[in-house]
Amino acid sequence: MKKIQQHLPFILLILSLLACTFAFGDVGNQNRYSSGGGDFGDGDGIGALVGYLLGLFINDPVTGLVVLVIILVAYFILRSKKKKQGSDSTFINQQVNNQANNDFVFDNTASVAAQIQANDPNFSSDKFIGFAREVFMKIQEAWTTKDWKPIRPFESENLFNQHKQQLDEYIRLGKTNVIEKIGIKHCSLNSFREDGEKEILVVWLNAIMRDYVIDDATKKVLESDPGRDWYMRYEMVFNRKAGVKTDPTRKGNSVTNCPNCGAPTEITSSGQCPYCGSVVTNGEHDWVLTDIHARS
Repeated sequence: MKKIQQHLPFILLILSLLACTFAFGDVGNQNRYSSGGGDFGDGDGIGALVGYLLGLFINDPVTGLVVLVIILVAYFILRSKKKKQGSDSTFINQQVNNQANNDFVFDNTASVAAQIQANDPNFSSDKFIGFAREVFMKIQEAWTTKDWKPIRPFESENLFNQHKQQLDEYIRLGKTNVIEKIGIKHCSLNSFREDGEKEILVVWLNAIMRDYVIDDATKKVLESDPGRDWYMRYEMVFNRKAGVKTDPTRKGNSVTNCPNCGAPTEITSSGQCPYCGSVVTNGEHDWVLTDIHARS
């Protein structure tokens, strides 16, 4: 027993490292359907542990065996606990919501709005953030219904074609990526700059959502869990032609009307308004989404 006590500090250190290894990880912006990292820490930790145990077995086999048993028991207890937590959507959702509520995002809205308003005094940050939120929600809805036409009015041609190609692949495979129960936790203006003949406005948006893949024919869940939440951080990039000013007669940005003539947005595949013929998805008349991606 005295020999075990001599090695107690090292045993406690190993147990602490194992506990840290099995702690619940940050789910934000990870591969959504990945189980995460390894089970037993990094290579340096394993090497140190193996070296210590070999030395202990050479000098004192009995004590070495006892220490090994203690470590293995602790390992399997922690592994079982992690596996149970990993399959408990209630536990995961609590962790996800805690992360979302405690996630600090530096809000640059005021300074960015002032920068834009220097040349466009009618620009409203509140209205634009509302527009960005609406665009985000429309995108998730279109992704789930696999109908990209409704978002044609507010995506650039390149982004629209990219998303449509991805959706066509889901259709070909007979799968649906369901995005539902979306709760936007944060949305703000992050940066603004002029680049030649265009203006670039970046929005940061954080949201909690359910995200899983089903088979269209059987409705069987193929990936992820319909009962668990995911916390995602996004960057949305909007462009418009340099020098374009916010129209003061309009109520604000909208995804339901042509920015040139105000007609309902029944936009053609080429991005044209069928009423006035204007190409409304190139930023000539108003802001258009050119990119959306997860951020760290």
